[in-house]
Amino acid sequence: MMTKLNFWDWLAFILVIIGALNWGLVGFLNWDLVAAIFGAMSTISRIVYALVGLAGIYMLFAMPMYMRKEKQ
Repeated sequence: MMTKLNFWDWLAFILVIIGALNWGLVGFLNWDLVAAIFGAMSTISRIVYALVGLAGIYMLFAMPMYMRKEKQ
């Protein structure tokens, strides 16, 4: 039985994907999309980076819980 994702799970998932894509662009092309859109280390960029980091921490703890539920 699959567990439904709630709003926070989806938000965290989307933010982690954004972060992964941004890091991929940095690694492959040396281009930071967030900085290009909002300015290098502007307040908004820092908020985006912080939200992506918090989403990663959230997913770190949430996903194992979902994995256990699906095995049952």
